[in-house]
Amino acid sequence: MKARAFATGASAVLAAAVLAGCGAAADSRAASGTERATEPARPKATATLPAEQRTPDGTLLVADFGSDTVTFVDPERGPIESVRVGTAPYGLTVGDDGRAWVATADAVAVVDTHTRERVDRIPYETDTGPVTTGEYRGGGMGIALSPDGEHAYVGVNVPDGKGALEVIDTGKREVTDTVPVGRRPFDVDVSKDGREVYATNHDSFDVTVVRADSLDPRRIEVAPYGTEGGLGSWLKPHYAAVRPSDGKLLLPFEGEKLVVLDPRTGESAIEKMTANTHQHGARITDDGTLFAVGTGPIDPSTDEGPSLTMRTKDGKEKVFPLEGPHEDVAVSEDGGTAYVTGGFTRDGFWNGITVIDLKSGDTHRLPAGERPLGIAVL
Repeated sequence: MKARAFATGASAVLAAAVLAGCGAAADSRAASGTERATEPARPKATATLPAEQRTPDGTLLVADFGSDTVTFVDPERGPIESVRVGTAPYGLTVGDDGRAWVATADAVAVVDTHTRERVDRIPYETDTGPVTTGEYRGGGMGIALSPDGEHAYVGVNVPDGKGALEVIDTGKREVTDTVPVGRRPFDVDVSKDGREVYATNHDSFDVTVVRADSLDPRRIEVAPYGTEGGLGSWLKPHYAAVRPSDGKLLLPFEGEKLVVLDPRTGESAIEKMTANTHQHGARITDDGTLFAVGTGPIDPSTDEGPSLTMRTKDGKEKVFPLEGPHEDVAVSEDGGTAYVTGGFTRDGFWNGITVIDLKSGDTHRLPAGERPLGIAVL
């Protein structure tokens, strides 16, 4: 069991102030300005671009939480080019058409990944207060596309309040609906058939299940360690992954417990994990292999350091130790390489990606954008 599951009294106030991504204090640092590129850049015509100028398949795209950009990264050589998208970009998702949808503090930016141009900017309908930066900033966090690509769903954080799930019509490029969800929607996922959307809400210990047709929300508590400690607790849900075989949600906790949640019934089971470290990012591949990012210990005297867990569909785990904190993960198309971002929602981040050969276990670091969080393989 974790030695420091929650804070009390004066220590709770201190914990809330220092936990980035794991506490409740509102960020007090104002952004240096509002969106600095208010007009979308003129896109190049993809069809007329010479092949050598188009973004190669396998390129990495990362959201630079420490700046206003996304960065295109060659998986062997490092950064290719950065594109300005908006303040403090967090999550991103890429459609089959090559358009990336990036959740920033004040809007969803649309980027043509072929031409590496921002082609649109869609402001939120939800009032999140002044645009700020840092761990507790308001605005978009998790984001996902429907399987048919017709809708984007973005979790919007409202500092000191409950969040919202905003629905974007990707053809019209506008917000069409807003649904109330829990506090700080770290992650958003969509069922394989597109009928349900799942917002994983960090600060309210829950997942909001939203029907895509009616947009009716339903709350399911996810708290395998309980909710004691409230906003000062570390032991909250962060990211989820939808298991391809049965549509259940997999939520890793602390490298100790994997919550397997049936979003239809609200029932859950708990399976053992082995990394024994505070976990954030989660990703699952088509064959059912789960990847979970270990950010580092809650209690250094009892917990292990940062890692990446690779868990097969039958529950067998391989843990790759990492140097320093990390946040999110993507996997190459052939399943042989993992890319883990060093941006991290708490202090201690670094500006790069750890590349892991999943067969040999060899790792090396790759430079990337400033404080990279969300990541995708193009």
